[in-house]
Amino acid sequence: MKRRAFTQVATGAALAASAAWSPLAHAQAKKPQAGTDYLPLDPRAPTEAAAGKIEVVEFFWYNCPHCNAFEPTLQGWIKSLPKDVSFRRAPVAFQESFVPQQRLYYTLEAMGLVEKLHAKVFAAIHAEKQNLAKPEGIVEWVAQQGVDKDKFVAQYNSFTVATKASKAAQLQNAYKVEGVPALGVAGRFYTDGSMAGNMQRALQVVESLIADVRGGRA
Repeated sequence: MKRRAFTQVATGAALAASAAWSPLAHAQAKKPQAGTDYLPLDPRAPTEAAAGKIEVVEFFWYNCPHCNAFEPTLQGWIKSLPKDVSFRRAPVAFQESFVPQQRLYYTLEAMGLVEKLHAKVFAAIHAEKQNLAKPEGIVEWVAQQGVDKDKFVAQYNSFTVATKASKAAQLQNAYKVEGVPALGVAGRFYTDGSMAGNMQRALQVVESLIADVRGGRA
């Protein structure tokens, strides 16, 4: 589902991307084509990677079933990244109702809990059918995971988390994100499952773009 359709559906509806996931193929694939498999950005989007690093951004939404399906594949891919690639996530906010989950992610990040709880948030929503769309539900669930409730709430309502959520929304606009999951490379390229055909191929497109940036061909 494209970004413009979000105002017409209830929270939790499916987003644009392939529902079929499989391990990444290592065979040589056809060279990705600009305008078909990915979009070059002009102007470029801001990056946070250190000098000499190539940044990859995943745009996601916790309520998105395809982001949930993509997460295990993405986790395996992240573990194999070379040292000159810097990965980060950016939770999207296509509308105001997405902001509580943006804040959830950045609060987990600030408290060093992403590795422990990020996948569990997806499981709570998609497997356990819990409603984590609003702050009160989020806080209650996090407390059930053994997290100090007061510390979480303080961080959730902090200026730092609010600023990160705002910057994530700005970044999604800079990358012209049309659906999730989606991937950005070096502030210069954008791809998603709709463009690449599925998210397995989107990762292959990203790998090709990383190689081009590394080799000075892009």
